[in-house]
Amino acid sequence: MCGRYASFRETQDLADAFAIDAALVDDRARELAPSWNVAPTDDVRIVVERGRKQDDGTTGPVERSLRVARWGLVPSWAKDPSVGNRMINARAESLLDKPAFTKPFAARRCLVPAEGYYEWRVVEPGTPATAGRKATRPRKQPYWITPADGDVAALAGLYEFWRDPSRGADDPLRWLVSAAVVTRAASDDLAPIHDRMPLVLPRSAWDAWLDPTVGKDEAAALLDVAPETMVTRTVSPLVSSVRNNGPQLLDPTDPGEPPCATP
Repeated sequence: MCGRYASFRETQDLADAFAIDAALVDDRARELAPSWNVAPTDDVRIVVERGRKQDDGTTGPVERSLRVARWGLVPSWAKDPSVGNRMINARAESLLDKPAFTKPFAARRCLVPAEGYYEWRVVEPGTPATAGRKATRPRKQPYWITPADGDVAALAGLYEFWRDPSRGADDPLRWLVSAAVVTRAASDDLAPIHDRMPLVLPRSAWDAWLDPTVGKDEAAALLDVAPETMVTRTVSPLVSSVRNNGPQLLDPTDPGEPPCATP
Protein backbone atom coordinates (compact mmCIF):
# COMPACT_ATOMS: atom_id res chain seq x y z
CA MET A 1 0.00 0.00 0.00
CA CYS A 2 0.98 3.65 -0.07
CA GLY A 3 0.11 5.24 3.26
CA ARG A 4 2.66 8.01 3.61
CA TYR A 5 4.62 10.18 1.19
CA ALA A 6 6.40 13.53 0.93
CA SER A 7 5.52 16.55 -1.20
CA PHE A 8 7.64 19.62 -0.60
CA ARG A 9 8.51 20.89 -4.09
CA GLU A 10 7.60 24.53 -4.81
CA THR A 11 4.19 24.91 -6.41
CA GLN A 12 5.57 26.80 -9.41
CA ASP A 13 8.14 24.06 -9.96
CA LEU A 14 5.30 21.55 -10.08
CA ALA A 15 3.38 23.72 -12.51
CA ASP A 16 6.44 23.84 -14.76
CA ALA A 17 7.05 20.08 -14.47
CA PHE A 18 3.48 19.25 -15.48
CA ALA A 19 3.11 22.03 -18.08
CA ILE A 20 0.37 23.87 -16.17
CA ASP A 21 -0.36 27.52 -16.89
CA ALA A 22 0.09 29.73 -13.83
CA ALA A 23 -3.50 30.90 -14.14
CA LEU A 24 -4.68 27.32 -13.67
CA VAL A 25 -2.96 26.76 -10.34
CA ASP A 26 -5.60 26.86 -7.62
CA ASP A 27 -4.92 29.31 -4.78
CA ARG A 28 -5.30 26.49 -2.26
CA ALA A 29 -2.53 24.58 -4.04
CA ARG A 30 -0.24 27.59 -3.74
CA GLU A 31 -1.03 27.97 -0.05
CA LEU A 32 -0.59 24.31 0.86
CA ALA A 33 2.42 23.94 3.13
CA PRO A 34 5.25 21.57 2.15
CA SER A 35 5.11 18.24 3.93
CA TRP A 36 7.66 15.50 4.54
CA ASN A 37 4.99 13.27 6.08
CA VAL A 38 1.77 13.42 4.07
CA ALA A 39 -0.83 11.19 5.73
CA PRO A 40 -4.35 9.97 4.90
CA THR A 41 -7.08 12.66 5.16
CA ASP A 42 -4.47 15.41 4.55
CA ASP A 43 -5.07 17.91 1.77
CA VAL A 44 -2.83 17.08 -1.19
CA ARG A 45 -2.03 18.60 -4.57
CA ILE A 46 -3.32 16.81 -7.65
CA VAL A 47 -2.96 17.39 -11.38
CA VAL A 48 -6.20 17.04 -13.34
CA GLU A 49 -7.58 17.72 -16.80
CA ARG A 50 -11.16 19.00 -16.96
CA GLY A 51 -13.30 21.40 -18.91
CA ARG A 52 -14.32 24.52 -16.97
CA LYS A 53 -18.02 25.30 -16.63
CA GLN A 54 -18.97 28.45 -18.51
CA ASP A 55 -21.46 31.11 -17.44
CA ASP A 56 -24.00 29.74 -19.93
CA GLY A 57 -23.82 26.27 -18.36
CA THR A 58 -21.72 24.68 -21.08
CA THR A 59 -18.32 23.12 -20.54
CA GLY A 60 -15.25 24.76 -22.00
CA PRO A 61 -12.20 23.07 -23.50
CA VAL A 62 -10.21 20.63 -21.38
CA GLU A 63 -7.50 22.34 -19.33
CA ARG A 64 -4.72 20.95 -17.16
CA SER A 65 -4.73 22.41 -13.66
CA LEU A 66 -3.20 21.95 -10.22
CA ARG A 67 -5.82 21.54 -7.50
CA VAL A 68 -6.21 20.34 -3.94
CA ALA A 69 -8.02 17.19 -2.81
CA ARG A 70 -8.38 15.30 0.44
CA TRP A 71 -6.44 12.05 0.48
CA GLY A 72 -8.98 9.24 0.80
CA LEU A 73 -11.54 8.90 -2.00
CA VAL A 74 -15.14 9.56 -0.99
CA PRO A 75 -17.58 7.99 -3.49
CA SER A 76 -20.36 10.25 -4.73
CA TRP A 77 -22.93 7.92 -3.14
CA ALA A 78 -21.33 7.90 0.33
CA LYS A 79 -23.46 9.05 3.26
CA ASP A 80 -20.56 10.85 4.89
CA PRO A 81 -16.90 11.56 4.05
CA SER A 82 -15.51 9.19 6.68
CA VAL A 83 -15.80 6.42 4.07
CA GLY A 84 -12.75 7.94 2.41
CA ASN A 85 -10.56 7.09 5.40
CA ARG A 86 -10.49 3.51 4.13
CA MET A 87 -9.97 4.40 0.46
CA ILE A 88 -6.54 6.01 0.31
CA ASN A 89 -5.40 3.36 -2.19
CA ALA A 90 -7.02 1.76 -5.22
CA ARG A 91 -5.59 -1.59 -6.32
CA ALA A 92 -4.81 -1.60 -10.04
CA GLU A 93 -6.04 -5.19 -10.35
CA SER A 94 -9.59 -4.32 -9.24
CA LEU A 95 -10.23 -0.83 -10.63
CA LEU A 96 -12.86 -2.17 -13.00
CA ASP A 97 -14.62 -4.16 -10.28
CA LYS A 98 -14.91 -1.83 -7.29
CA PRO A 99 -17.99 0.46 -7.46
CA ALA A 100 -16.11 3.29 -5.72
CA PHE A 101 -13.36 3.32 -8.35
CA THR A 102 -15.01 2.29 -11.63
CA LYS A 103 -16.38 5.71 -12.62
CA PRO A 104 -13.33 7.71 -11.53
CA PHE A 105 -11.07 5.31 -13.42
CA ALA A 106 -13.11 5.86 -16.57
CA ALA A 107 -13.01 9.68 -16.55
CA ARG A 108 -11.54 11.20 -13.38
CA ARG A 109 -7.90 10.17 -13.28
CA CYS A 110 -5.28 12.43 -11.78
CA LEU A 111 -1.59 12.56 -10.94
CA VAL A 112 -0.43 13.00 -7.36
CA PRO A 113 2.96 14.76 -7.32
CA ALA A 114 5.40 13.41 -4.73
CA GLU A 115 9.09 13.61 -4.00
CA GLY A 116 8.93 9.98 -2.93
CA TYR A 117 7.07 7.73 -0.53
CA TYR A 118 7.67 5.68 2.60
CA GLU A 119 7.24 1.98 3.17
CA TRP A 120 7.87 -0.23 6.19
CA ARG A 121 9.65 -3.58 6.24
CA VAL A 122 9.16 -6.01 9.07
CA VAL A 123 12.55 -6.73 10.69
CA GLU A 124 12.84 -9.90 12.75
CA PRO A 125 14.79 -9.91 16.03
CA GLY A 126 18.37 -11.12 15.66
CA THR A 127 18.99 -9.54 12.24
CA PRO A 128 21.68 -6.86 11.73
CA ALA A 129 18.94 -4.23 11.77
CA THR A 130 18.09 -5.14 15.38
CA ALA A 131 21.64 -5.75 16.63
CA GLY A 132 22.20 -4.34 20.09
CA ARG A 133 18.48 -4.13 20.81
CA LYS A 134 16.50 -6.01 23.41
CA ALA A 135 13.56 -6.39 21.06
CA THR A 136 11.88 -9.77 21.19
CA ARG A 137 9.20 -8.90 18.65
CA PRO A 138 9.49 -7.88 15.01
CA ARG A 139 9.70 -4.16 14.39
CA LYS A 140 9.06 -2.11 11.29
CA GLN A 141 11.93 -0.30 9.60
CA PRO A 142 10.82 2.67 7.45
CA TYR A 143 12.32 3.19 4.00
CA TRP A 144 12.35 6.27 1.81
CA ILE A 145 11.73 5.41 -1.85
CA THR A 146 12.31 8.10 -4.46
CA PRO A 147 13.02 8.45 -8.21
CA ALA A 148 16.65 7.74 -9.00
CA ASP A 149 16.91 10.79 -11.26
CA GLY A 150 15.59 13.21 -8.65
CA ASP A 151 12.56 14.05 -10.79
CA VAL A 152 9.07 14.39 -9.38
CA ALA A 153 7.23 11.10 -8.86
CA ALA A 154 3.85 11.22 -10.60
CA LEU A 155 1.68 8.80 -8.64
CA ALA A 156 -1.30 7.57 -10.63
CA GLY A 157 -4.49 8.63 -8.87
CA LEU A 158 -8.25 8.85 -9.09
CA TYR A 159 -10.43 11.71 -7.85
CA GLU A 160 -14.09 12.13 -7.07
CA PHE A 161 -16.64 14.79 -6.07
CA TRP A 162 -18.90 14.37 -3.04
CA ARG A 163 -21.69 16.79 -2.23
CA ASP A 164 -22.38 17.52 1.43
CA PRO A 165 -26.18 17.31 1.79
CA SER A 166 -26.08 19.46 4.92
CA ARG A 167 -24.81 22.51 3.00
CA GLY A 168 -26.82 24.83 0.78
CA ALA A 169 -26.39 25.20 -2.97
CA ASP A 170 -24.59 28.52 -2.53
CA ASP A 171 -22.12 27.22 0.07
CA PRO A 172 -18.60 27.06 -1.45
CA LEU A 173 -17.79 24.12 0.86
CA ARG A 174 -20.68 21.95 -0.35
CA TRP A 175 -18.37 19.97 -2.66
CA LEU A 176 -15.54 17.82 -1.34
CA VAL A 177 -12.85 16.75 -3.79
CA SER A 178 -11.03 13.60 -2.71
CA ALA A 179 -8.43 11.30 -4.24
CA ALA A 180 -6.86 7.85 -3.99
CA VAL A 181 -3.44 6.58 -5.10
CA VAL A 182 -3.38 3.59 -7.45
CA THR A 183 -1.16 0.74 -6.27
CA ARG A 184 0.31 -2.29 -8.00
CA ALA A 185 2.30 -5.39 -7.03
CA ALA A 186 5.81 -4.42 -5.96
CA SER A 187 8.73 -4.81 -8.36
CA ASP A 188 11.15 -7.61 -7.62
CA ASP A 189 13.65 -5.31 -5.93
CA LEU A 190 11.06 -3.56 -3.75
CA ALA A 191 9.15 -6.71 -2.81
CA PRO A 192 11.48 -7.47 0.14
CA ILE A 193 10.32 -4.20 1.68
CA HIS A 194 6.61 -4.50 0.93
CA ASP A 195 4.45 -6.46 -1.49
CA ARG A 196 2.70 -3.33 -2.88
CA MET A 197 3.90 -0.06 -4.37
CA PRO A 198 2.24 3.03 -5.85
CA LEU A 199 1.94 3.16 -9.62
CA VAL A 200 4.52 5.79 -10.59
CA LEU A 201 3.84 6.85 -14.16
CA PRO A 202 6.63 7.87 -16.57
CA ARG A 203 6.29 11.21 -18.37
CA SER A 204 5.36 9.37 -21.55
CA ALA A 205 2.14 8.18 -19.88
CA TRP A 206 1.04 11.43 -18.22
CA ASP A 207 -1.00 12.82 -21.11
CA ALA A 208 -3.01 9.66 -21.73
CA TRP A 209 -3.64 9.06 -18.01
CA LEU A 210 -4.97 12.60 -17.49
CA ASP A 211 -6.99 12.83 -20.71
CA PRO A 212 -10.69 12.40 -19.78
CA THR A 213 -11.49 11.33 -23.34
CA VAL A 214 -9.27 8.25 -22.92
CA GLY A 215 -11.64 5.50 -21.81
CA LYS A 216 -11.12 2.85 -19.19
CA ASP A 217 -10.01 0.20 -21.66
CA GLU A 218 -7.20 2.38 -23.02
CA ALA A 219 -6.29 3.58 -19.54
CA ALA A 220 -6.08 -0.02 -18.33
CA ALA A 221 -3.07 -0.54 -20.62
CA LEU A 222 -1.18 2.09 -18.61
CA LEU A 223 -1.47 0.01 -15.46
CA ASP A 224 1.22 -2.33 -16.79
CA VAL A 225 3.91 0.23 -17.62
CA ALA A 226 7.43 -0.72 -16.60
CA PRO A 227 8.23 0.50 -13.07
CA GLU A 228 10.24 3.71 -12.83
CA THR A 229 13.81 3.40 -11.51
CA MET A 230 13.71 4.13 -7.78
CA VAL A 231 16.32 4.25 -5.04
CA THR A 232 15.72 3.36 -1.42
CA ARG A 233 17.31 4.06 1.93
CA THR A 234 16.39 3.45 5.53
CA VAL A 235 15.19 6.46 7.50
CA SER A 236 14.32 7.32 11.07
CA PRO A 237 11.33 5.69 12.80
CA LEU A 238 10.18 9.26 13.52
CA VAL A 239 8.27 9.17 10.23
CA SER A 240 5.98 6.51 11.69
CA SER A 241 4.16 9.19 13.70
CA VAL A 242 2.03 11.69 11.78
CA ARG A 243 2.93 14.26 14.45
CA ASN A 244 6.47 14.43 13.09
CA ASN A 245 7.32 16.48 10.01
CA GLY A 246 10.29 18.20 8.45
CA PRO A 247 13.31 17.38 6.26
CA GLN A 248 14.98 15.50 9.12
CA LEU A 249 12.63 12.61 8.39
CA LEU A 250 14.68 11.90 5.27
CA ASP A 251 17.99 11.62 7.12
CA PRO A 252 19.48 8.19 6.34
CA THR A 253 20.06 5.58 9.01
CA ASP A 254 22.28 2.51 9.01
CA PRO A 255 20.39 -0.58 10.17
CA GLY A 256 22.95 -2.92 8.68
CA GLU A 257 21.99 -2.96 5.04
CA PRO A 258 23.02 -0.70 2.14
CA PRO A 259 20.70 1.36 -0.06
CA CYS A 260 19.51 -0.33 -3.23
CA ALA A 261 18.11 0.71 -6.59
CA THR A 262 15.39 -0.86 -8.67
CA PRO A 263 16.30 -1.57 -12.30
